[in-house]
Amino acid sequence: MIHLDTNILIDIVTCHSAQVEMVHGWLSHKIPLAASAVTWSEFCNGPHTKEQKNAVHAILTGGIHPFTADQAEFASRLFHQTGRKRGSHADCMIAAAAYCTRQSIATRNIKDFERFTPFGVKMIPVPTLS
Repeated sequence: MIHLDTNILIDIVTCHSAQVEMVHGWLSHKIPLAASAVTWSEFCNGPHTKEQKNAVHAILTGGIHPFTADQAEFASRLFHQTGRKRGSHADCMIAAAAYCTRQSIATRNIKDFERFTPFGVKMIPVPTLS
């Protein structure tokens, strides 16, 4: 199972997004895709149409996972251990959700998420493709 970051969910609804090809590849190999409730909340901030939202929801065959107390505690540790960077708490929460469910996180936000890898978070870097 692969946990998707918000930017990948956004890519899915972006016309002609090259990153969508990676998502299609995972789906064609029957790899379940999931998101945390935190990721889903960020995505729901839009803008997108109801149809786009439904399409993204449909590809999340691994589901939308609730954010748990254990994940909240790990997110707090990540926040403190990575320098309490302003505006980074949502990334800490998303990384913690993936870590605590033993999933790798697929993201284009490589710079911000690679700082979590020393703490056991597994990342699938998704390059910005043209």
